[in-house]
Amino acid sequence: MSHAPVSLGIVGARGHTGRELIRLVAAHPRFALAFVSSRELDGQRVDAHDDGYTGDLRFESLAADAVAAKAADAVVLALPNGKAAPFVAALDAARPETVIVDLSADYRFDESWHYGLPELTRGRHAGRKRISNPGCYATAMQLAIAPVLDRLAGPPQCFGVSGYSGAGTTPSDKNNIELLRDNLMPYALVGHMHEREVSRQLGRPVDFMPHVAPHFRGITMTVNLHLSEPVELATVRALYRERYAGEPLVRIVDEAPWVSRIAGRHGVEIGGFAVGADGRRLVVVATLDNLLKGAATQAMQNLNLAFGFDEMTAIPG
Repeated sequence: MSHAPVSLGIVGARGHTGRELIRLVAAHPRFALAFVSSRELDGQRVDAHDDGYTGDLRFESLAADAVAAKAADAVVLALPNGKAAPFVAALDAARPETVIVDLSADYRFDESWHYGLPELTRGRHAGRKRISNPGCYATAMQLAIAPVLDRLAGPPQCFGVSGYSGAGTTPSDKNNIELLRDNLMPYALVGHMHEREVSRQLGRPVDFMPHVAPHFRGITMTVNLHLSEPVELATVRALYRERYAGEPLVRIVDEAPWVSRIAGRHGVEIGGFAVGADGRRLVVVATLDNLLKGAATQAMQNLNLAFGFDEMTAIPG
């Protein structure tokens, strides 16, 4: 078996997720960073911005055709929603064999793309070269709901709170530290993109109410579930532990997990299980780092699967 490096490029490398990706790729024994594209940082050295990278690459401002002309084995698109299509079109035309992982929502509703939430969808991954990375909130919701999906009596209600890094680097109210100080900011309380994403993936309607808090990174997702049959607390805990047994990035805990403890870590914690008096109401809490398991770490899982590497390669335990 050949051990030649696999060349990988990142488009949209200035953002928080792009920087996490650069660190993960730099630590990977088989991936070699071929290019990093950023309009704002064009010409600047990558190692001046990202301490995990030690090579000589400089940021470039690359249009779609220029990205395709780089002929990389893999390209990660870490762009805002609505920006991926020209790059995908150029790669489809010139480099159909290139593996594309798109971190935006642009292809999460496209049947021709693989939806890459490995803990739930890795069995459908084989041979796919167009991979849509799930949303950060959507990852937390699906992992919290999946073990009891066949027991639901109605739509789960999901109360999500994210750190402001989830709002990206473009200035807005949702990443304005002055507005967020001592505040919790509700937004898009019906019809949010992640609500539609999760409802589609699980095949069940889900209600989602997102909020932004003053912390930088990490998501807390509290999910209220109405069940068709009564359950006992011990049964629920056993069900979740069994469902995620052998999943290195999912940890089931008894107490409600804290977002401050998941920041900078690559996995998900699910716990805080509470059952109502009649046994038919279950509340579950999930936490994850929106920049890691919610984005960059999940992209690395998907890249490893696409190239036949161990799924956890370069992902710290």
